[in-house]
Amino acid sequence: MSPEEKMMKRFALEQQRQHEKKSIYNLNEDEELTHYGQSLADVEKHNDIVDSDSDAEERGTLSAELTATHFGGGGALLHKKTAQQQGEEGEKPRSRKELIEELIAKSKQEKRERQAQREDALELTEKLDQDWKEIQTLLAHKTPKSDNKDKKEKPKPDAYDMMVRELGFEMKAQPSNRMKTQEELAKEEQERLEKLEAARLRRMLGRDEDGGTKKPKHQSADDLNDGFVLDKDDRRLLSYKDGKVSTEEEQSREAGDDNSDEEQGEGPSEDSEESSGPDGHSDLESDVESEEDRETQQAPGKGLKSDGHKAREAARTELPYTFAAPESYEELKSLLSGKSTEEQLLVVERIKTCNHPSLAVGNKAKLEKLFDFLLEYIGDLATDDPPDLRVIDKLVVQLYNLCQMFPESASSCIQFVLRDAMHEMEGAIEARGRAAFPGLDVLIYLKLTGMLFPTSDFWHPVVTPALVCMSQLLTKCPVLSLQDAVKGLFVCCLFLDYVSLSQRFIPELINFLLGILYIATPNKQSQGYTLVHPFRASGKNSELLLVSDEEDIATWQRRGLSLHWANGPKAQTKTEANHMRLSCLAVCLALVKRCVLTYGPLPSFHDIVRPLRALLTEHLAACSHPQELQDLCRSALAAMGKQERRYRPLICEKSKPVPLKLFTPRLVKVLEFGRKQGSSKEEQERKRLIHKHKREFKGAVREIRRDNQFLARMQLAETLERDAERKRKVKHLFNSLATQEGEWKALKRKKFKK
Repeated sequence: MSPEEKMMKRFALEQQRQHEKKSIYNLNEDEELTHYGQSLADVEKHNDIVDSDSDAEERGTLSAELTATHFGGGGALLHKKTAQQQGEEGEKPRSRKELIEELIAKSKQEKRERQAQREDALELTEKLDQDWKEIQTLLAHKTPKSDNKDKKEKPKPDAYDMMVRELGFEMKAQPSNRMKTQEELAKEEQERLEKLEAARLRRMLGRDEDGGTKKPKHQSADDLNDGFVLDKDDRRLLSYKDGKVSTEEEQSREAGDDNSDEEQGEGPSEDSEESSGPDGHSDLESDVESEEDRETQQAPGKGLKSDGHKAREAARTELPYTFAAPESYEELKSLLSGKSTEEQLLVVERIKTCNHPSLAVGNKAKLEKLFDFLLEYIGDLATDDPPDLRVIDKLVVQLYNLCQMFPESASSCIQFVLRDAMHEMEGAIEARGRAAFPGLDVLIYLKLTGMLFPTSDFWHPVVTPALVCMSQLLTKCPVLSLQDAVKGLFVCCLFLDYVSLSQRFIPELINFLLGILYIATPNKQSQGYTLVHPFRASGKNSELLLVSDEEDIATWQRRGLSLHWANGPKAQTKTEANHMRLSCLAVCLALVKRCVLTYGPLPSFHDIVRPLRALLTEHLAACSHPQELQDLCRSALAAMGKQERRYRPLICEKSKPVPLKLFTPRLVKVLEFGRKQGSSKEEQERKRLIHKHKREFKGAVREIRRDNQFLARMQLAETLERDAERKRKVKHLFNSLATQEGEWKALKRKKFKK
């Protein structure tokens, strides 16, 4: 076998040994770790028989040459070597250093030869083992009974065992970082924007020269460099050349030097001794090289100046990353004017990020003012000619986010806008008797109200006034032009959006749609309905949406009504006006169908849509309208016919029958001796409370009496103890006095006798 096949065979056997588990129920059996093909468990035993540095047979013994060299001073060896060399070669004797290097090279050569012999012996052993295995398969060998029993008793893995093994090989869940709070996210975003703004200012001022230089990392003198990680195997293959150790890197470097010497001739490193000497002129050469480097650096420097100027100009035109909260509407308008839609959104977003309420105390009031300023800015965009509806559509997201952060201040701002619009309409009605439809800004505010606040509530502090405002617009503002019709239809769309969930009936909506169909219908003599203000049965604008030009009818294509028409274009041809009338009629029919689908479940639905059905069946069906309008009319009528009648029969109201008045007999308990007499409930409760009071009073008196007795006993015991102590002390005093008296009398007798 070749060495590659041997390595593959050895690797397969190791893998097979690793994956063979001793027990199918042992799930903690890990893979065997190896180091250069050798198991770490065997390495830790330290039972390596063969040493790479010394032979097993000659371990502990030193050669005569090595002993003579190191311990004998090397004199004998030197004389021996020199005698041999003089006798054989006749050359000059070599120095001690050369002899020692030769000795080291010879000892290493012997070690390599011994290692090669051991490897050859291992290869022969493996070859013999492999041949024996091949021969063993040919022999008739009967397995012992123990092996047969093991083979028979080995159970097959069932579904549970397979599932356990699969679970063991499944990837374990890795711990993830915790979710950050809104305050932490806002802080990180603010820091990021501040860093970007500082970098932009440096680029604008041209101070970004040192930005790309990498500062050296400080290392202390005691640093052991424990964090060093070896990403790849940088080990080099050692070899010996002329008795010296050399690596692949040195060999490749020498080969590269030889090639460069051959190509370029004499190189700068050819004679290091001569160049470093006094006649080498190394100082002159270094000066020449430095001047050449300066010239090469100054040449591209001219181009770098222009690049730096361009970078500064780009940094000046770049949008700043940090913004202070505007204190007035004019300041916000100056920040947003002259910028594209994306830049305006980015400015508002960065103002919100840099002034998040969690970053400072006064940021909440600043963002509340920002909502008011944005609302005013949207109103100005709506009143422009033409209105910038795309920017308004994008700014709604920022308004919604601010409204979710500060709902109270947002609701007060919307209420103020709606209140102002209602006051203007009431003032116009008082002055002229009628009011015109408001501008596009008020309509946009009504649309924003339905997007920012819930419209399905029974009563809401913002949505309910908005509904009242829209109902006033549909009842008090007459339709005098096509622009008024467009605005009124827009308010109808808002009404249907508001009541899509609550299905609240809006009579002003049905009346306005009926009036729009009326002013678009000819032959109104036989009417089965009655018009309500602000529409009139006859007059100047009774046929405002009627189209009689067949060419305009034929060239009309259905399109949605644009809000740009609400401002009233200055130049409008007759064809455009007729197309606008037909578009208004198409929108009205679509709204009628939506009303049918919305109010279909109501019990009085058929009474509500009876005037609309009369107009659609008797008049509009006979007109020469385009095919799309006729299809819309038929679909609306079909939707009305699909709704089932939900009338309830009239029946008398059911009421609970009143029972006859009966006389209840008076029941009196029979009085018996020894029992309490009957009385009312209040009297019984009073007696019960009196009895309870007496019982509690007696118990309290009993407890007080017991406490007094206990205190008296304690006082008596203390008195008796004090009296006994006093008597003991008095008795002791009397005894001591009697002793003293006896002693005194004895002394007195002795004196008398003397």
